[in-house]
Amino acid sequence: MWGSMLSHLRTSHPEICRQWFEEIEPLGIAGGVLRLRAHSQIHRDYLQRTCLEPFNDAARTVSERLISVQFLGPDERVEPAAPNAPAVATEPRVVVRSEAAREAIDNAPPRTRDAQPVEREVWPTTPRPTTSGGTHPHSLVLNPDYVFENFVVGPGSRLAHAAAVAVAEKPGRAYNPYFVHGDVGLGKTHLLQAICLRIKQAEPAARIFYTSCEGFMTQFMEAVQAGEMTAFRHTFRDVDVLAIDDVHFLAKRDRTQEEFFHTFNSLYQAHKQIILSSDAPPEEIPDLEDRLVSRFKWGLVASVAPPCYETRVEILKQKARLRGFEIPDDVACHIAAKIDTNIRELEGAVVKLQVLRALEKRDVDMALALAALGDESARNDRSVQIQTIIDAVTDFFGVKVSDLQSKRRQRSIALPRQVCMFLARRHTRFSLEEIGGFFGGRDHTTVMHAVKTIEARLETDAEFARRIVAIENLVKAPAA
Repeated sequence: MWGSMLSHLRTSHPEICRQWFEEIEPLGIAGGVLRLRAHSQIHRDYLQRTCLEPFNDAARTVSERLISVQFLGPDERVEPAAPNAPAVATEPRVVVRSEAAREAIDNAPPRTRDAQPVEREVWPTTPRPTTSGGTHPHSLVLNPDYVFENFVVGPGSRLAHAAAVAVAEKPGRAYNPYFVHGDVGLGKTHLLQAICLRIKQAEPAARIFYTSCEGFMTQFMEAVQAGEMTAFRHTFRDVDVLAIDDVHFLAKRDRTQEEFFHTFNSLYQAHKQIILSSDAPPEEIPDLEDRLVSRFKWGLVASVAPPCYETRVEILKQKARLRGFEIPDDVACHIAAKIDTNIRELEGAVVKLQVLRALEKRDVDMALALAALGDESARNDRSVQIQTIIDAVTDFFGVKVSDLQSKRRQRSIALPRQVCMFLARRHTRFSLEEIGGFFGGRDHTTVMHAVKTIEARLETDAEFARRIVAIENLVKAPAA
């Protein structure tokens, strides 16, 4: 049944599937509940909070019974199911109108269409013991994928990564606070979570609170409204590590900045680790109090820059491996050449490949990649595709595609490769960097050199020019 469930998840919910799902241990069914044991508490929390519905769907589809899934951590005991009892105990919840409270206290601007609904469900704010996983109900879920081992270090992230590792090894002593900044989707959240995961691995009893700045502000407003400031301060100050994403949202929040200032001081004086991320360095966050700017710079301020081409290629391969499949070099090079903005878009491309791969039940190749990404740039007015050029050139010169994409520089390989690049430049709309991506990830200067070399030889070698014309005729011939 478990094997069938995994197959169903890969087919019907491929976007959630991870390689480590294979390590989940099925414990059996009792009282209509299928119990699955994760190999760490972090994995258990992640499954419970992000994957429960797809797993329930898989269990019910495979078993054709109305059963539910319960995730257990490595040390949780399997309790016998009580008659008519729910699979997972729940706590009472309360409804508060946090946005109204926020506007009343901090004079926030009117809600936009992207804001969260006014009415939201939250856990009661009374203090409670920290769980064995160090996870507070308000804490954001830690993603097991975001470990240091899965972070691809590039020239633009080397300092930020090295400092993050140092913080994780010596929390509260290496760099405090640790402040990382950069544009959206460059890996700041990955570094924050990697620090938390490494600390939790080394010190399972460590009390870690990872949240967003929005979460901090919301809880502050609710605590003020409900007169629960003692509970609020207990939540944020009685921890070993406080990690807050997107701290730039403190801008223009006078009362929230005041409370955060005191929270910062309390943690810092107790030698507790503070980890912050922002889209700008402290001094460039608008309307941030000078005393907060000063404190944010007490430790280490590091930036992350957009990944270079080679780093993007490796990021694509790594993201695919985490999801249980491989991306060929030519596909990774092609995507890396086309997407040069941020890591989030690279991961989006991997997810599209994963979904289409599951639907069509075949391995990833260039054709699948073009289909998954809706790549129209492979066509121009003559409807010539770069794969057609590669096929024609390899047939004409009697070489293999793998030779063209290899590092080999023998003349028998280099000339066909240069012809491919020349024809791709002439007959497709790919950029120089994109063309280089098809041939082993070569950079744009290599493509420019190839184009100029072929153009110069066409002017002086009539026989060679006739051969190129013959290849072009094959390229432009209509498909049979």
